[in-house]
Amino acid sequence: MFTGIIQAVGKVLALEPAGGDLRIRIGTGTLDLSDVAVGDSIAVNGVCLTAVQLPGDGFWADVSAETVSCTLIHRLPRGGAVNLEKALTPTTRLGGHLVSGHVDGVGKVIARTQEARSEHFTLAAPPELARYIAHKGSICIDGVSLTVNRVDGAHFALNIVPHTIRNTIIHEYKAGREVHLEVDIIARYLERLLLGERATQPQGRVTQEMLAAAGFMTST
Repeated sequence: MFTGIIQAVGKVLALEPAGGDLRIRIGTGTLDLSDVAVGDSIAVNGVCLTAVQLPGDGFWADVSAETVSCTLIHRLPRGGAVNLEKALTPTTRLGGHLVSGHVDGVGKVIARTQEARSEHFTLAAPPELARYIAHKGSICIDGVSLTVNRVDGAHFALNIVPHTIRNTIIHEYKAGREVHLEVDIIARYLERLLLGERATQPQGRVTQEMLAAAGFMTST
C-alpha cells in the first residue's frame, strides 16, 4: 500500500524484454534506499513494482505481461522522469489516501491552465472508470494522490498547487498526455458490496435500476 505522496522523482535507466514480459531499471535519485530490501515494493508512476535487484543507484524490477497490458510502463522512454514512492509502514504519515499501486486504467490530459498560483487540469477517464470518480473524492494520477474538484461525465478537474507541480512529473503534463489512473479503493469495494449476489454473475455491475430497487434512489 502507498499514500500517493511522492517521495522523489527518478529516471528510467533501462527497459529490456525478458521472456515475454519486461525488466526495468529505475534510477531513484534522492530516494533513500537504506531501508529497502530485495522483495520490497516501490510505486513507479503509481504502478506497484517489486525490487528484485538493488545495484546501488536504484533498483531492477520485473514487469509482468498483465502490467504491460494495462499501464504505460512499456512506453516509458530511456531517461524519462518517473514519480517514486516507497510502500507505507505502520508509522507512515497518511498525507494522501490509501493507494494500492494497482492501476485501473489510462486517462488523458485534456487541458491545462493557470489559476492564481496553482494550475488547473482537465482530464478524461475511460468510460468504465467514470462512475468511481466523485466531486471532492480522491484519485491517484501517476501515483500522486489528488482531490477531484469537478466532475462532468467522464471528464474531471484538478487544481494542482505549486509544491506538487515542482516535486512530481506533473510539471511535464500537456494536453494529450496519457496518465495512469487509480480510483479510490473504497469506491471499488463499495460497488462489489452493493452488487451482493449479482457480483457472481458475469459482467455484474451496479446500475441505476439496481440502486433504485435497493432504496438508494427515489423516482422523480
